[in-house]
Amino acid sequence: MSSGVFKEAAQAVKDADVLIITAGAGMGVDSGLPDFRGEKGFWKAYPLYERLGLNFYEMANPVHFERDPAFGWGFYGHRLELYRKTEPHEGFHILLRWAKELMEDYFVVTSNVDGQFQKAGYPEDKIYEIHGSIHHLQCIRPCCSRVWENREEIPVDYETMRAKYVPRCPYCGDVARPNVLMFGDFSWVGARTYAQSRRFDEFMRRVGDKRIVVVEVGAGTAVPSIRHTSERIGRSYGARVIRINPREYHIPPPHIPVAETGLKALKAIDEELRKLL
Repeated sequence: MSSGVFKEAAQAVKDADVLIITAGAGMGVDSGLPDFRGEKGFWKAYPLYERLGLNFYEMANPVHFERDPAFGWGFYGHRLELYRKTEPHEGFHILLRWAKELMEDYFVVTSNVDGQFQKAGYPEDKIYEIHGSIHHLQCIRPCCSRVWENREEIPVDYETMRAKYVPRCPYCGDVARPNVLMFGDFSWVGARTYAQSRRFDEFMRRVGDKRIVVVEVGAGTAVPSIRHTSERIGRSYGARVIRINPREYHIPPPHIPVAETGLKALKAIDEELRKLL
């Protein structure tokens, strides 16, 4: 695509006092994480579920932890291992460098539950995970509002996608589940995420009169929470939004659509930004 778009995006970053990073599932693709976009993308990563006729929306459902915990943990146990092994790509570090070297302040808002921003060195108190985190657990019932760190090792039989071990709640002994907001989820404990939300609200009150740039990476329209967050900040705070997405990149002026994958776009913007500094 035209280098003019990268130059415009670089200028928007240079002109800003505050950086807000909004990230969806596409942020992790360049790290090698699977793309669950559409049933075919999900089934490519998990062929067994295609044979069972189950898609991502059906597997990302707390009902499995209630009816058959080993089956529920088969899916999430595999994802946990995958996220623990995955190293964040260079784009995470480019954004963090911009945040630390060029900005007065910054914050991350993400729908991802993979903990990649923390792994890339972003402080815990600068991250708002709107759908929770697979690296934390809660009771399935729940018996209480406690959320605790997930230090469990959960081996999975990949022939059957069933966990060989099911974590238990330390407070009542019932099944423990990931502290992730799933589809049709009425038992999610939101205490940890609500605390993050309050920190983000305080951040916005503090920086609301500053020049804000929002860099949105890999946020699709299927679950548009992140896109709506970016657009709301654009409307309410006069921020410019740089929307990076290879397919669903459309956004009206004065915002900047970048029809590219996250890593390629961030590297290209960074190259142009270096020329301006």
